[in-house]
Amino acid sequence: MRHMFFRLTTRWAAGLVVLLAVTGMAVAADTASPYRIVGYATGWDPAQTKDVGKIDTLIFAFAQLKDGRVVVDDNRAKTLQTLLALKSANPKLTVTVSVGGWSVGGFSEAASTAAGRQQFADSAAQMLSTQHADGLDVDWEYPGHHESGIKSSADDKANFTLLLKTIRASLDRAGQKDGKHYALSVAIADGPFVSDIDIPAINPLLDWFNLMTYDFVNSNTPTTGHHTGLHASPLIKGDGRTTDRAVQQFLAADVPAQKLVIGAALYGREFADVHADHDGLYQTYGHFVNMLNWPDLKQHYINKQGYVRHWDDVAKAPWLWNAKTRHFITYDDPQSIAAKMAYIKAEHLGGIMYWEQTNDPADELLDAMWRGLNK
Repeated sequence: MRHMFFRLTTRWAAGLVVLLAVTGMAVAADTASPYRIVGYATGWDPAQTKDVGKIDTLIFAFAQLKDGRVVVDDNRAKTLQTLLALKSANPKLTVTVSVGGWSVGGFSEAASTAAGRQQFADSAAQMLSTQHADGLDVDWEYPGHHESGIKSSADDKANFTLLLKTIRASLDRAGQKDGKHYALSVAIADGPFVSDIDIPAINPLLDWFNLMTYDFVNSNTPTTGHHTGLHASPLIKGDGRTTDRAVQQFLAADVPAQKLVIGAALYGREFADVHADHDGLYQTYGHFVNMLNWPDLKQHYINKQGYVRHWDDVAKAPWLWNAKTRHFITYDDPQSIAAKMAYIKAEHLGGIMYWEQTNDPADELLDAMWRGLNK
């Protein structure tokens, strides 16, 4: 079944374009946008296929790291093949595979020896070739850090660079055999969380950087705030994290602007027992409550049940405050995403990345990204 999607005859392909046009399914434009829209996807809702032409790259999340090898089990392979099948609707679509994620360990151990790095790299290349995917995204959270509960080492900084060098070489060898270029990207944070990453050294090895410019405030931070804010709010303290500060950090490390893909969140974060000053913004709180996807926010929270929407015109970010319950919610919405798209254009960045495809089943936020980059 997989190969039927890649053996379209000219007549069948022409018919498909007509069919998509009739049914209203989005088709990638002939003139390529200078900006990339990249979406992490743990699955796929068939209703979203109408908008697949708005996406440049889907990153399947996640492959597994088992005994130092990058593998995709049978169940995950089915999901990956569902994403790859979308190339029939958007032939320009790139589908890559991410390995790792929050709390996934084994990276430090695999990267610690030349043999371990080679096994990681070769298994990743073999997996991509077997699955007919287009590249690898390395999501090690984070080299030299153990906040997520994984093992780390003082040698992670050097070993991460060596690991990416080995992966790049293995992907190039596989690409020569398969007649294609396998992309290599990283999911990467900012601020103190890249203290053990040699950004200038890894830059030449990567096709682009997926900047995880979200989760700036979470259950481990002392205050509420904008979890995916673009600029620094007047209330932010010190070197608090923002999207712009992340971008400037990577530009200062000589990463070309067009290789930087900033992040948007298709979900919000809720905090309880929040100090009431400034309607809960950048205030101490009792406990973190939950993550809420975009449809839930729209249906149950935004200007409902006592939650009042506020807008920070400096940070270019919304938040919700419930004065009665003292609950605070930070999130992205079409207005904040439009501001991010304008920022991408002004800074000549590579584009936008988001977590995660199934959190926005009606593609309302995806559409805001596409319009912002293509209007």
